[in-house]
Amino acid sequence: MNYKIAVVPGDGIGPEVTTQALRVLDRIGEKYNHHFEYTKVLAGGAAIDATGGCLPRETVEVCKASDAVMLGAVGGWKWDTLPGDERPERALLGLRKELGLFANLRPAILFDELSQACPLKPEITAGGLDIVVVRELTGGIYFGEKGVKDTDLGPAAYDVEQYAEEEVRRIAIVAFDMAMKRNKKVTSVDKANVLESSRLWRRVVAEVAKDYPDVELNNLYVDNAAMQMILNPKQFDVIVTSNIFGDILSDEASQITGSIGMLPSASLAKGNFGMYEPVHGSAPDIAGQDKANPMATILSAAMMLRYTFGLSDEANDIEAAVKKVLADGYRTPDLMANGGKQMGTQEAGDRILAAI
Repeated sequence: MNYKIAVVPGDGIGPEVTTQALRVLDRIGEKYNHHFEYTKVLAGGAAIDATGGCLPRETVEVCKASDAVMLGAVGGWKWDTLPGDERPERALLGLRKELGLFANLRPAILFDELSQACPLKPEITAGGLDIVVVRELTGGIYFGEKGVKDTDLGPAAYDVEQYAEEEVRRIAIVAFDMAMKRNKKVTSVDKANVLESSRLWRRVVAEVAKDYPDVELNNLYVDNAAMQMILNPKQFDVIVTSNIFGDILSDEASQITGSIGMLPSASLAKGNFGMYEPVHGSAPDIAGQDKANPMATILSAAMMLRYTFGLSDEANDIEAAVKKVLADGYRTPDLMANGGKQMGTQEAGDRILAAI
């Protein structure tokens, strides 16, 4: 099979970790007789430097013409002084909107080999953790009306949180479909005791739940959900929530797994199209030093194989290879608090290739 992948290396450590993920995909291609065709395009800070804008039109068109998008990371200190609508991170919002990527899947898995790196007490996480946060990605406060105005207390700024029924319905369907393949439990997170948008959210999720009688639905306010993530994370299977709440809770979930450098993500449109990227940022402080952990990006490539291309055996191979490298005691610098034999970005890629 032939697959066309748009590659956005991005900024900071983005090009380094993306390179390792592409090496892994090529090895999978050799093993299973697939061909992955890569087209590299610019977004974020690299695009600003080259073109003056964070998301060139050419990048959007190449992504739309591809079967999937692989993204490293965008942003960095170099561009921190730019106005908000010109910053590298705006490229992510633009890609999500242009490509219709409304569903963000962020699995938070505590590998047995990294259990000592988890900041929670062992008795809380005994037996491991496997949580998926399904975050709505193209609506809510990040895309709502924005502005500034004068008030009695002086100049003010505002950002509107708004959701339409269909936006909630389609993300809820993604969450319930995923729960049917897992442990048949969905926790919907909102702030329905205060926000009108959350009351609509809760009502629509309840309507969708009627079509999934085998799935248990629980509702939590976001403040309680944040607390429960620490007190009893094993109660969660699939969490579905809004853009801003999902942004916060998925980062919290990432920390209880030991390292954000281990966490992949998928942003999906209707059908099979998706954009795949690590949860971590561009980490400019370690860029170019062979210190970055490429495993989150490599695991994102595995998610691409599974969700967009339907290649489950190939995805399983990558995930098993990552686990083997960890089981053999090798650690990138971000994981060294857990002990083991230190390796750099390139060596991590080498060892995963060998395990495949």
